[in-house]
Amino acid sequence: MKVLLINEACGFGSTGKICTDIAKELRGIGHDVKVAYGRFSYTAKTNENDYIRIGNSRTVFLHALITRLYDAHGYGSKSATKKFLEWADSFEPDMIWLHNLHGYYINLELLFRWIKMRPKLKIQWTLHDCWAFTGHCAYFTMAKCDKWKGRCGKCPNKRDYPASWWIDRSEKNYRQKKELFCGIPNMLIITPSEWLASLVRQSFLAEYPIEVRYNTVDENIFKPTKSDFRKKYGLNGKKIILGVANIWDKRKGLDDFIKLSKMLDEKYAIVLIGLSPKQMKKIPSTIIGIHRVADARELAAIYSTSDVYVNASKEETFGMTTLEAIKCGAKTIVYDSTAGAELANKYDGIAVPEGVENLYQAIIELNRQC
Repeated sequence: MKVLLINEACGFGSTGKICTDIAKELRGIGHDVKVAYGRFSYTAKTNENDYIRIGNSRTVFLHALITRLYDAHGYGSKSATKKFLEWADSFEPDMIWLHNLHGYYINLELLFRWIKMRPKLKIQWTLHDCWAFTGHCAYFTMAKCDKWKGRCGKCPNKRDYPASWWIDRSEKNYRQKKELFCGIPNMLIITPSEWLASLVRQSFLAEYPIEVRYNTVDENIFKPTKSDFRKKYGLNGKKIILGVANIWDKRKGLDDFIKLSKMLDEKYAIVLIGLSPKQMKKIPSTIIGIHRVADARELAAIYSTSDVYVNASKEETFGMTTLEAIKCGAKTIVYDSTAGAELANKYDGIAVPEGVENLYQAIIELNRQC
């Protein structure tokens, strides 16, 4: 079977790694698999025949500009999408496996018109966030917004990804998404958690069958691993509280870690991975900041060294870093208002109500148990 995966990234970040892992697994059982991606890749250069970039840096920039100026995310990249679909015609896939379609790289109208012209084509769409059924945003929990259940408009998250500087097109975006995404034969919606599935069932995508498939990690890599991390950073004798994110935006809880650093005494050390250079300069000296750990085995070693892994995200549809930490033997603490609670409940972690004081109490309690 010929399978075409489409995602913003390839081998980069959580969804990019998920796609390349899926491709590897499918190739292992004999399928012909291609991965089409929009922006980021750690894998494409190793085998260009299996990885197809949609557009280039210039088309991504122009698409992002359209988004910023007109709140028209998903409606740029026309020439890049036409060229990609011409390639797809020649590949003749039996199945399209969609992942993140946001990310300034593909035109929704052209893609879904092409899909609907092929009613026998099998379609799977894994949702990693809520963008597919809103008029603008990828997450709405923090904004306490439920307009997506009926009709978006006057979006409270207009300045959040994918940000618009001035225009609020959320009502029109919502109508267009509903028209484009509904009425597709042979489509299955996949979510990585029951939490996200419950939201999809309240959206216009509820017409499709919905299947929950928990994400997985490579347990040959993410396992208890020896490390000199403590010695390297002078942390011998300290209790390490670890946090990891690809991007430390406000929903990931960076402010909570900063507050937590002021509450914990000197026997604890907070380590945050994935901080931007600007964030590294602003964090207090009590936090050890690391820009990025590209090597998965090195990251597994740091997970293994930590005493507690804290995911302070306030909007989480699964929590790949939490699962990676769990597989490396770390105790985990998450907020109970997100899908992370499902992982905590499954793997003997702790889910607490949102709030730094609750994180602090959970950390102290874990320390007592140890």
